[in-house]
Amino acid sequence: MNIYKIILTSLLLSISTYASNEYFSVAHPFETYDVKSSVSGKVIYTNKSMEGLQSNNTTIIEIDQKVDKIELIQLKRKLNLLQAMIDIENKNYERISNISSKPAFEKDNQKLKVLTLQSNKADINTKIAYLEDTISKKTIKDNRYIYSILVSEDDYVNPGALLYKAYDLTQAKLIIYIPVKLANTYQSKTIYIDDIQTDYKIDKIYKVADSKHISSYKCEIIINKPQQFSKLHKVEFR
Repeated sequence: MNIYKIILTSLLLSISTYASNEYFSVAHPFETYDVKSSVSGKVIYTNKSMEGLQSNNTTIIEIDQKVDKIELIQLKRKLNLLQAMIDIENKNYERISNISSKPAFEKDNQKLKVLTLQSNKADINTKIAYLEDTISKKTIKDNRYIYSILVSEDDYVNPGALLYKAYDLTQAKLIIYIPVKLANTYQSKTIYIDDIQTDYKIDKIYKVADSKHISSYKCEIIINKPQQFSKLHKVEFR
């Protein structure tokens, strides 16, 4: 009877040890993105047809930029006029600066005119750059998998408003929770996925005990893009 007990105990320990090296995880997208607006304005276009599809540098959302474009045109016209004024005043300064009979204060005043106009030109260039940047951010394109679009046409958004969610599906991520005491030993073990030997290694271990999985570390394994995401996989360390 004692021999049977010893054999049974050894068998149970062997099963327990083997099972402790097995985990199950679904294939998660490599990265998840919450795309937020960096500008304010009225939404004039949403490409709802792209939900659930892989985008290829397609326009997903467009925010009204009509007023911005008008202002940009006017600023560029003003810049051209200002440059013409600078050229004239510069010629005037060069002309009087070589006349010895002209008093110094008159030459200084003319130079001040030129400097003031150049300062105004710098301010306008800054405004033009800001507007061009704002306009570029109002047409939002993407080349990732579009999971869901969270705004509709005629919505008004502010900076920081969540526009849509996207996934990077070029790779996948398996997330498991491993016992703290085994974390270091798994680094050197071979990883089997669904009983198939792989060359994968643990990509990241969060060495802070998980709040839900007591005495466990969150562990991530990066794998090649699977044929099907959200499929359950067996992960084993041998």
